[in-house]
Amino acid sequence: MKKSCLFAFVLFSAFSTYAQLNILNATKPEEIGKKSDAAIEADNDDQPLPYGYVGERDILWAKTTWEEIDLNQRVNFPLLYPIDNISQGRRPLFDLLVEAVTQDSIAAYRDSYFNQKMSVEDINLNLEAKDLSEAGLAAQNAGEEVADWMYNSAKADANAVQAYRIRGYWYFDKRQGELKYRLLAIAPVVYSAQNLLQQQENPDLEIEAVELFWVFYPEVREIMHDNYVFNGKNSANPITFDHLLNSRRFDATIYKEDNVQGDREVDDYISDNSLMQLLESNRIKENIRNFESDMWNY
Repeated sequence: MKKSCLFAFVLFSAFSTYAQLNILNATKPEEIGKKSDAAIEADNDDQPLPYGYVGERDILWAKTTWEEIDLNQRVNFPLLYPIDNISQGRRPLFDLLVEAVTQDSIAAYRDSYFNQKMSVEDINLNLEAKDLSEAGLAAQNAGEEVADWMYNSAKADANAVQAYRIRGYWYFDKRQGELKYRLLAIAPVVYSAQNLLQQQENPDLEIEAVELFWVFYPEVREIMHDNYVFNGKNSANPITFDHLLNSRRFDATIYKEDNVQGDREVDDYISDNSLMQLLESNRIKENIRNFESDMWNY
């Protein structure tokens, strides 16, 4: 009990320190948003809450699901904003993930099964793209020097993110007698720079968002824990990305579950009917919830 109280106090202190952003102690505007040495030292000692060991024999039942978090929904806005720049010490989730795989040596994969790794060069191809404009082609054909302004360029940034896809593992822990969820992987779904460039050249072209890359979530937990999202109910008490994702404080739609047909997606067997696809997603959710409920019905 004492340990729980101590952890809650430390967690609340860390949140309070972050939320102030030195605004009450600043003596000039330049100091706002900068943490004190004491706050930085306290943050260095703060770590994500460990998952704990789960024995294979303790798992009575399990199911893997893939979900899509639509960023057009208001409840999911904390995973989207800010999209223009760093705001009050907050950063977009997209920037954190991209920085993790391009600068922090976190492995990126082409799919959620972690079969094939992606290089930084592969990722950058979808992040930035440029091509010669008509003026550039004319100058090149004429043997003239091609200037920088003769290129069309596009960049996939936080504005290009349409959704996040996650892979998670639902399991019933018979030792503790409860249904639990473990987040395994996350992927940003964006308009790639290549597609944005094509749309610039042909405005009538309809483009689709693609999975930029997948990351194994436990590898980025510390990064998620060190960055905060806006808490609309209490701006003095922000929460971390890790807390938001692990506590499932978002709305998502299941688009795939593990099954005998090679984990086929819902739209593979229910096509051209969005309503029925949504109902199928809800059916899968209810089956998961009902399993825990049925465990306590005699």
